[in-house]
This record gives sequence, structure tokens and C-alpha cells, in this order.
Amino acid sequence: MNKEQKVQFVIDTLEEIYPQVPVPLDHKDPYTLLIAVLLSAQSTDVKVNQITPLLFEKADNPYTMVKLSVDEIREIIKPVGLSPMKAKGIHGLSQILIDSYNGKVPQSFEALESFPAVGHKTASVVMSQAFGVPAFPVDTHIHRLMYRWNLTNGKNVLQTEKDAKRLFPRETWNKLHLQIIFYGRQYSPARGWNLGKDIITSTIGRKTVIEEYYKKSSRRK
Repeated sequence: MNKEQKVQFVIDTLEEIYPQVPVPLDHKDPYTLLIAVLLSAQSTDVKVNQITPLLFEKADNPYTMVKLSVDEIREIIKPVGLSPMKAKGIHGLSQILIDSYNGKVPQSFEALESFPAVGHKTASVVMSQAFGVPAFPVDTHIHRLMYRWNLTNGKNVLQTEKDAKRLFPRETWNKLHLQIIFYGRQYSPARGWNLGKDIITSTIGRKTVIEEYYKKSSRRK
């Protein structure tokens, strides 16, 4: 398979397995999605979805959020980790939204990335999932799978994002990045990986990755 054929195989296989993909983080509007994505840094979607109802019960918009103190926010979100930084970020960006954007989340990568505790990945998720703007946010699953599939060199997530955007058609990005995440969790995890169930990697995967898999498998026997 050449690279174009590999890309099409990935798209076709994921579309067959995941014709519909829900947004993993529970939310009701761009603001609650922004907060949920911010909270998901170095945490899990499951944990975030357990905490956000508690936070949003007290404040689900910037105007009520700024009425909470940073300490009050931190106490609620403590289970997701990095709570001091995330609490300051939530309070700070909520104030910015009120002061500069009439309480509305802006549809701009530049504006979002200027907010405290909001990086490029968070901005990309909000732009793609809240506003439908083509983006390809790269998390650990996508970074791992793009390397296993020999579609990037694994150097860093920025390079992985560039390669994904170069290889995959722009109209597929918003759905495809979610499909890859779901596939990575179900069929190609970092731990407990079963190559026999991972049809994409076993078909188009990087030779060195597959060889290393079998070396580890033989050592476990």
C-alpha cells in the first residue's frame, strides 16, 4: 500500500466501525465545552464527566462562574488534577469573556489560545466540536496511532497534527479525529494492546512497531 491507499484504508475502516461518533465530553454549549476540555488536560473524559455536573450546577456560564472564588472552583474540580492552574484559568477566562466578548465564546483560534490555561489542542477541540470549524486536535491516542500507522514520525504532537492535516481531507477532520480516539481506546491502546484485534495497525502499521510488539509478546510467554 502506498500512503494514499493507507489513508483511504484508515478512513474507510473507521467509517465502518464508527459511522456515528458522539462528543466524549458532556456539555450543552460552547462555554461548557470549553470548560470541560480545559479540565480534561492530563485527566480522562470519564473523570471530567463526573465533575462537570457538580461545577455546572453552581455555574454554567461566565457570569455565575466569576461569582465563585478560585478556591471554590478548585475545591470542586480537585479530582481531575492540576486544580490550582485549572481553577485560575476557568475564573480568568470567564472574566475575559465578560469583559471582551459579551459572555460569548469567540469563534477564533487566536482568541481562544490567548485565554489562560487554554492551549492549541483545547482551542482546536472547541473550534471543531462547538463551531464546526475544521481542526485536527491531537491527543495521546491520535499521536500514538499516527506513529503506529507510519503516518508521522512521532517527533511531537505538533508534527503529528501537521501530518494529519496534510494527509487527510479537510472535510474529514472533525469526525475523523474523534473516530481515531475511539479506535485507539478500543483497539489500539498503549497498554494491554492486542495486535490481532487492531486491524488498521496489523494491515498498514510501521514494521518496527509490529516487530517490537511480537518481541514483547514472546518475552511474556
